[in-house]
Amino acid sequence: MSQSLARILIHVVFSTKNREALITDTIQPNGFAYMATVGRDLGCEVFRVGGMPDHVHLAVGLSRTICVADFVKKVKQTASVWMKENGGSSRFEWQAGYGAFSIGESQLSTLTRYIDNQADHHRVRTFQDEYRTMLAKYGVQADERYLWD
Repeated sequence: MSQSLARILIHVVFSTKNREALITDTIQPNGFAYMATVGRDLGCEVFRVGGMPDHVHLAVGLSRTICVADFVKKVKQTASVWMKENGGSSRFEWQAGYGAFSIGESQLSTLTRYIDNQADHHRVRTFQDEYRTMLAKYGVQADERYLWD
């Protein structure tokens, strides 16, 4: 084949260190927009970035030239610096790990709606419960001792 093509859709989730509520309402819109820009600068299609004060969800069409780990590392590194420099806490940090789950094209609109409605979901569910549900939904086995740093 003379042309390399890919359509790799992923749902990425990560939280602040110790799930501290450091992504305030005032910093959220610009911080989420910044993360989307970083993703696009990496050649990825960022459909949605959203979340809560203690975690972030991204719906991404991954470029064929970058792996998931490099994408997440770059977004987390640059967003951490941005948060500290643009009104966030000077102690802002992300947790060490992340979740990345593949989705199909038919699931993309459901995922973007889910990300848009985070505040509704979290009226009745903690991030930890949400994440456990995601792991089960995507069929991922995890050891709880290493999920929450």
